Amino acid sequence: MCGIAGLLNLSSTKNIEPEQLQNMISVIRHRGPDQLGAYLDNSVGLAHSRLSIIGLTDGVQPIHNEDKTVWVIFNGEIYNYPELKNDLVKKGHKFYTSTDTEVLVHLYEEKGTEFLNDLNGQFAFAIWDSKKKELFLARDRLGIRPLHYTTAEGQFIFASEVKSIFAHKSVVREFDHSSLNSIFTYWTPLPGLTSFKDINEIPPGHYLKISSKKQKIYKYWTLPYYQENEKLNWSLDRITEEIQYLLNDSIKLRLRADVPVGAYLSGGLDSSVITEAIKNNFNTELQTFGVRFSDSQYDEGSYQAQIVKQLGTVHSEVFANNINIAHHFSDVLWHIEKPILRTAPVPLYLLSKLVNKHKLKVVLTGEGADEFFGGYNIFREAKVRWLWARNQNSKLRSNLFAKLYPYILNDPKLTQMKKSFFGRDLDKSSSPYYSHQIRWETTRKIQRFLAKDKADKNSNSNYDNLNPYIPKNFSQRGYLEKAQYLEVNTLLSNYLLSSQGDRMAMANSVEIRFPYLDHRLIDFMAKIPSRLKIYGMNEKFLLKRAFKSKLPKNIVQRSKHPYRAPIKHSLLGKSNIANIEKYCSPERLKDCGIFDLNTTSKLFEKISKNSSNSEWESMAVCGIYSTQVIYDKFISNYEFPKDTNIEFDLIVDERGRNGKREDVKK
Repeated sequence: MCGIAGLLNLSSTKNIEPEQLQNMISVIRHRGPDQLGAYLDNSVGLAHSRLSIIGLTDGVQPIHNEDKTVWVIFNGEIYNYPELKNDLVKKGHKFYTSTDTEVLVHLYEEKGTEFLNDLNGQFAFAIWDSKKKELFLARDRLGIRPLHYTTAEGQFIFASEVKSIFAHKSVVREFDHSSLNSIFTYWTPLPGLTSFKDINEIPPGHYLKISSKKQKIYKYWTLPYYQENEKLNWSLDRITEEIQYLLNDSIKLRLRADVPVGAYLSGGLDSSVITEAIKNNFNTELQTFGVRFSDSQYDEGSYQAQIVKQLGTVHSEVFANNINIAHHFSDVLWHIEKPILRTAPVPLYLLSKLVNKHKLKVVLTGEGADEFFGGYNIFREAKVRWLWARNQNSKLRSNLFAKLYPYILNDPKLTQMKKSFFGRDLDKSSSPYYSHQIRWETTRKIQRFLAKDKADKNSNSNYDNLNPYIPKNFSQRGYLEKAQYLEVNTLLSNYLLSSQGDRMAMANSVEIRFPYLDHRLIDFMAKIPSRLKIYGMNEKFLLKRAFKSKLPKNIVQRSKHPYRAPIKHSLLGKSNIANIEKYCSPERLKDCGIFDLNTTSKLFEKISKNSSNSEWESMAVCGIYSTQVIYDKFISNYEFPKDTNIEFDLIVDERGRNGKREDVKK
C-alpha cells in the first residue's frame, strides 16, 4: 500500500516545486516508507510514497506508458493484474516493470475511464494525461482506499490523507459543522465529505476528471440490486458451493504478493473462515494475529486459541487495556482525521503495530461478511420491527427481541422498556430509513452538547440530508436490502474501512485486504433471496452452512460478538485525567467553540462520578473528547511535521524543457 499526493495548476501560473511535493508526501510517509518518487511539468506535480509488495525491485513510481505521455501514482492493489497484463501484451502494449501499477496506464490507453470496470482490487490513483492536460482520479468500489481533494489559490490539491493537503500553506483549516452533525448521527460524514470545511473525498465507486477548463465527478459502480424475479432460484447446496468457490478464489487473488501474507484472527466466524482457507489451501506456514482484552467482556481469546490449535497457525497477540487505549487514543486520531464515537480503532492500531513488528506488510481480514451475508443485529432488528409493524398487537412478534438480546431482555421487568424502545415509529415502516432510525435517534442525542450556533438547524427526524444518496427504486426493496444499503454506504465505507481499517493499518505501514469485499461475491449475494441470508432468526445462515464442516461447531454456531473496546474506563480513567483536563478544560472547549460549555461540563462530571451510564453518554464523551483532540492537532496548534531528511528515489522533471530529465537517486 502507498500514499499519493499532488497539485494541478488551474488558474495559477506558479511553478510547482519539488519542495512542495516533498512537504506533502513527507507527512504520509507511514503509508509507504520504502521508496519515494515524483513527477513535475508546467501543469502538474505528482508525489508517491511506496510500500513495496509487488514488483519489489522495479516498482518505484510514478510509472508511465511507452511514450511517457501518461503517468500514474497508485495506492492499492489490482489483484487480477496478471490476467489484465496478458491481454494488454497481446494487444501490443510494452511493459517495463513487473508491478500491478503499470497495467493502469496501458488500460487507460486502451479503454479510457471504462477500464475501471475491469479492475478487481482496492485502489485510489491519479493518472496524468500530458497530451490532454487532464488529471483522472479514481477510487475503488467500496472506498477501501482514501483519496481527498480541495482547491486553493488556483490549484487543485489532492492526497491520500487530509494532513498532506494541509501541508499546502494556502489551505484553510476549519471544521465542517454539518459533517460534525452527521458524525453525531451516522457515526461518519456523508459520502464525499470530511470533517473539514471544503476538503472533499472522492466517494466510493466514483472517479473525477479535471483540467483547467472542467471538473466533474462520475459514478461508475453502485451496490447491486436485483428485483425478486431476477433472484436465483437455486438449491441450498448449489448456493453454498458457489459461495465456497467465490470466496476461495477471492482469497487466492488476495494472496498475490511478493512478500509474506498473514491474517487477522478474532475468533469469530468471518476471520476463522478466511484463516482456515488460507492455512489448508494456500499457506501452511500462516502467521495470524489477534487482539486480546484485559476486560473479559470484550475478550475473545479462548475462541482464537481454539482455531489456532485446530489449524496450527503461528499466532501472535496483543493485549489492549484501559491504559494503553487511553495512551494511544490521541495518536490514533492523528491518523483517523475525524472525530469518533468509539475507542474501537485503538486496539486495531496496536494490532497493526504488532504485525509490523513481525516484519509483515500484508494481512487478510474479515470485514464485509456481516454486511453482505446478513450478520448484524441491526438487520435482525429490522426484520422483527418489520414483522411487528404488520401486526402491532402481536406479543409473539415483539417477544422476538428477547432472542436477539437474551442477556438484556429476558427479564420480565424490562418488557415495557422493550416495547417503548424497539416499538418506536412502527407506523413509519415505509420510511427508507426505518431499519436504522433507532440507532440514529440514539446517537443524535449527542447533538444536545453542541453550541447553539453549531447545531444543525436543518436536522430533523426525516433524515433529509440522506435523500440525495438514496436510489430511485429504493421503495421497492425489502427490509434487508434497504438496511444493507444504508449500512454499506454510511458505516462500512467511511468508518469500518477507514477509521478502523485503512488508517489503523497504514499508520504502521501494513496493508489489509478484504476477501469478503470482492465485487463478484457482492454481486452474487445480491442475487440471493433475503430469507436465506437471515433464515428465521439465524444470521449469516449461508456462510455458516458453506463452512460448517471445516470449523469447530461452537465457532460456527456462536452468536455475533460485536467488536468493541472500553470507553469510560479508558478515556476517563486515572491514567488519562491529564489529557481530559488538557483537551476538555473550559478554556479549550470555549476556544474550540463546538460544544456548549455548561452541558458538556455536566456530562463529564456525571459520567466520572456514576458507576453506570448509558451507551450514548459514553459515545458522547468519546465524540467530544476526540473532536477536541482533532481541533488541537489539525486546526488550533497544527505543526507541519516535515521530514527534513526526505529525498526522492526518482524525480521526473519536465518543467519548461523540450527534452526530459529523469534523476534516479540510489
